[in-house]
Parts: sequence; structure tokens; C-alpha cells
Amino acid sequence: MIGRRFRLAHVRFGKKVIEVSTFRAGETEEAGLIVRDNIWGTEEEDVLRRDFTINGLFYDPETEEIIDYVDGYQDIEKRILRTIGKPDVRFSQDPVRMIRLIKFCARFNFEIEKPTFEALLSCKGEILKSSSARVFEELLRMLESGSAKTFFHLLHQYGILHSLLPELAHYLEIKPETSLFSLLEEVDSEIKKQTITIDRSLLVSALLFPLFDEYLKESTASVEKYPHLGQIAETAHHVIDCIFNPFFKIPRKLRSIVAFLMTTQYRFVPLDGKNVKRPRASNDPFFPTALLLLKLRANVHSDLLPHYTFWTENAFNEALINTEEEAPRPRRRRRRQ
Repeated sequence: MIGRRFRLAHVRFGKKVIEVSTFRAGETEEAGLIVRDNIWGTEEEDVLRRDFTINGLFYDPETEEIIDYVDGYQDIEKRILRTIGKPDVRFSQDPVRMIRLIKFCARFNFEIEKPTFEALLSCKGEILKSSSARVFEELLRMLESGSAKTFFHLLHQYGILHSLLPELAHYLEIKPETSLFSLLEEVDSEIKKQTITIDRSLLVSALLFPLFDEYLKESTASVEKYPHLGQIAETAHHVIDCIFNPFFKIPRKLRSIVAFLMTTQYRFVPLDGKNVKRPRASNDPFFPTALLLLKLRANVHSDLLPHYTFWTENAFNEALINTEEEAPRPRRRRRRQ
């Protein structure tokens, strides 16, 4: 048995470990955050505590029958999202359910029934009562889902993004023609191809870079001397903090990598517009990831394609030549006299 708040059982099945939750009971229409959930009950009592009807189905492997107490199967056929019980109570008990609701909309193109949708709009401010770590994990999973563009569009449209990431929401309001959603669409396309595994740091960078690029270009529009890469890196850390504060606490390692990926974009394409004469690949292990971000940007902005081609054709060849030139020469063995 594991877990303090939610008791779970780990059942060993050969080399696998299957996580099983017990059936739970208790009040289902009591508003307020759920802080204790260890009262055991029947399967019918358990399903009445769940979030949406489409998640309220059981399956009996012996009889091969679906057990449905909440008409969830019908809602799946109708492609409708509906809470089990009163939607405002469900969202106040666990505000992360609002994120999950939008997730189902984005991934499966389901419609939200009217009472559930009205509760979503009226309870959206409750999201700040959630665990920031849980919400951040949900955002990362949606960036990995192949439906990030639709998800963040709906998150902004329904007003929840303004509570979670106010700087990003404000940017989308004043720059509705931003390339942010086009960049997320490229991320979705790469994920759906399943040819490569995209690191989470790249996914976060794709979400933040359009705002960072806009901020950096506006702040350097009237300067006589453009900032060097070290100064750009400092600005990247500042912008990351501004976007995620005050609700999220982004892990330090992830923050550092995202800052590197965004800063390296100006190594590829300098702010002054001058072409790099001799491209040199960085020794940083995330340099190829930064180059992949440039590729995604080039798919959105065709004027960046020559820069991407130039770096892919020259940078790594140059790095290979330098490595060979700097390799230590073998020492000659002395003959014994």
C-alpha cells in the first residue's frame, strides 16, 4: 500500500507492477477542496466521486461487459463532456479537473455540455487553489500530446491562461497575430510523426520563445550596441521568471536549459542581422536541441530556412575538423639503449 492522501495498492504481476486504487465512498456534493479521500466503498459509490461521465466506466474482464452507472458510454458516442454530479461542486473539489476538461476537448474534439461549460467559466479563478506542480505537469503533458495548439488556444479563450500565465495571456491579447500557435502546431506535427523524442525543455521553449523574441527586439530597438549572448541569456532568465511567476516554480535545471535554447537562437541568427562567417557548434549537449528549435521556427518563418541549412551543413563539420586538429598526437616510444 502506498500514498498518504490517496491510498493505492501496487500489485506485482510477473515483472510488471500494476497500480490499483480502491473503491472509495463519501459525500459527493460537498463543496471545497478534497483533503481526505480514504473512505472505502462500493464500485457504484466510487464512480459517483469521479470527474466526468466518460471516466466513469468499469470493465469486467471475466464477463467482458462494460459497467456504466452514469451514462458515460452514451456520452462517448455523442462526444459530450459532462461532469458527474454538480459541475461547480466538482470543480471546487479539485480545480485541476477544469484543465482535464479542456484537455479532453483539445485531444478528442468533444463538446462541453452547457451546465458544465457555465461552471467552467464561473469557477476558473479556483484554479489558483490547485497544486502548482500538478498543473505544471498537466501543461507539460499537453505539450507532449500532439494537441498543444488547440489546448493552449482553448485555455486562453476560456480565461484560465490569464490566471496561470498572465504575462503570456496578455501577450496573446495584444499580439493576436503572433506565431505562437503556428510554432505549437509545428511541435504537434513533429510529435505526431513519432520519428524523434522531443525534450520537455524544447516544448517549453517553443511556448515561451515568441514572447521572449518580441520582448528582446522591442528592448533593443533604440540601442546603439546590441547585447552579447551573455546579456541575452540574463534577459532569458528574467523573462522566464516573469512568465511563470507567481503561481509556478519552474525547476532550476529546466529553467537553465530553456534559457540556453532561447539564447542560442541569436547565435544562429544574430540581432544585428549579420551573417555568421564561421559557425561553431557549442559543446553543450543541448546544442542539437537548440538547432531543432531553429528548424521548427524555420518551418513557420521561411526566411529562417537559409540560416538553419547553413548551420546544419557547416557547424557540425567545423566542430569535427576542430576535434581532429586538437586531438593529441601519439607519443613515440623510445628505444632502449
